[in-house]
Amino acid sequence: MTYDVVVLGAGGAGLAAAVSAAEDGARVLLLESEGEIGGSMLQSAGMFTAAGTSVQAAMGVEDSVDRFFQHYMDLNQWRLQPGLIRRFCTQAAPALEWLLGLGLDVPAERSGSAHHPGLCRSGVEDVWRGHVPRDQGQGVVHVLERARRRHDVDLVLHTRVHDLLVADGRVRGVVADGVEVRAGAVVIATGGLAQAPELVARWFPPALAAGDDLFVTAGTGSRGDHLALGEQAGADLAGIGWGLLVVTAYFQTRHHWDAGFPPLSRVYVDRSGLRFMDEDASYAVAAGILDDHGGQAWAIFDEAARLALPPGYADWTPDRVLAEVAGGRTAQAEDLAALAGRIGVPAAALEATLARWNVTLPLGQDPAFARSESLRAKGVTEPPAPIARPPFYAVRMLPAQLVVTHTGLRIDEDARVLDRTGATVPGLSAAGEAGGGVLGPRYVGGGNAVANALTMGRIAGRTAAADARAGGPALSAPDDAAAGAPRTADAAR
Repeated sequence: MTYDVVVLGAGGAGLAAAVSAAEDGARVLLLESEGEIGGSMLQSAGMFTAAGTSVQAAMGVEDSVDRFFQHYMDLNQWRLQPGLIRRFCTQAAPALEWLLGLGLDVPAERSGSAHHPGLCRSGVEDVWRGHVPRDQGQGVVHVLERARRRHDVDLVLHTRVHDLLVADGRVRGVVADGVEVRAGAVVIATGGLAQAPELVARWFPPALAAGDDLFVTAGTGSRGDHLALGEQAGADLAGIGWGLLVVTAYFQTRHHWDAGFPPLSRVYVDRSGLRFMDEDASYAVAAGILDDHGGQAWAIFDEAARLALPPGYADWTPDRVLAEVAGGRTAQAEDLAALAGRIGVPAAALEATLARWNVTLPLGQDPAFARSESLRAKGVTEPPAPIARPPFYAVRMLPAQLVVTHTGLRIDEDARVLDRTGATVPGLSAAGEAGGGVLGPRYVGGGNAVANALTMGRIAGRTAAADARAGGPALSAPDDAAAGAPRTADAAR
């Protein structure tokens, strides 16, 4: 078989690459290791962070690429390649507009969270950039899938590629299930490595601190295939040791929209028994704050807060909390001094912490940690109730949800893969978690990985189409031999 472009991975990055390459006239084959398309995008809220968009403009929000770039680089302490990040920030809004043109629906209205369509605060930025589509990540996948079919991009499922075809210093295709598929260019968009424990231990060891409490919410295909494939082409790596860990309860085992949410009336204390953070701080920074305070905290709440937990969730429910107490894993006591003894913190400090909290945030103010501002951004109009009704509870919180890994093949601003000398690898591009260097040591906030996948995926697809035109098979209608290949897009349906 011969194609202009072969794309590995049909998640958000791979779908964006395949569609954009086809839009530029390439004949494209899309290979997916799993039994369905979508990858980690299907499990996401689909929130897309971008600056200077039509959605922002319709809401009167003034923003710019320069402002986005400065925030992105400052939050990551300028440890990222400025040229690559400038390109990402510049192209994020056009990528979102492209998706809107394909049918994605992001209403121009205020959203209080990633679970409500509209524009929301995605992280710790001063201008809201989180664009939440209707139908969340599934909506993104469905829009791109319709575009794939319109452009006759061939799709083969259940096909995991282990080998690149490399000849004369150029990537010239792949070997899929023992069949050589030649191409003018290849895009690696196979996701991250979160589902491969041995690779997590090597490339993102901070995740191991959660021990048995660690759980993974990345797509099942996130097995680090990009690392072995990149090695075959001499690719360099970027983002080593970085990734996203979300702070969760020790007993949580799935995304919070399935697991539920901790009580609104809660206080996080560290080993000193003192409150140390805004409990609703963005996950862009929450795990780092916990790192500075021993790597874990206790969520303190009372009986009224437990009873207020809504039913229907898997983890955060009134009955589940009691079950954890019965199992000896969650602490419960009739007074704060006894609770302090059970979790090993100073009783006087814990009592003083709750006394201060009860006369501040329940009255609408939080001078020490400004949680009142975070709650307003989420659309919470009534302040939390005091924490005063016994018994009291303490649940251990730690960064235990592994969502994204950042170790990927080093890419330039056109998503071309770079080797260890800094030169491009001819015929090879990468995007999403497989393309390293955009996601940094500090996750910028909700929508960072989604925007990276879709923006850099689109760039990678265009680059691959251009590279195929320049050095691979001609961009033309399939010849008779190619026309005899199975139309796998139809078969995959």
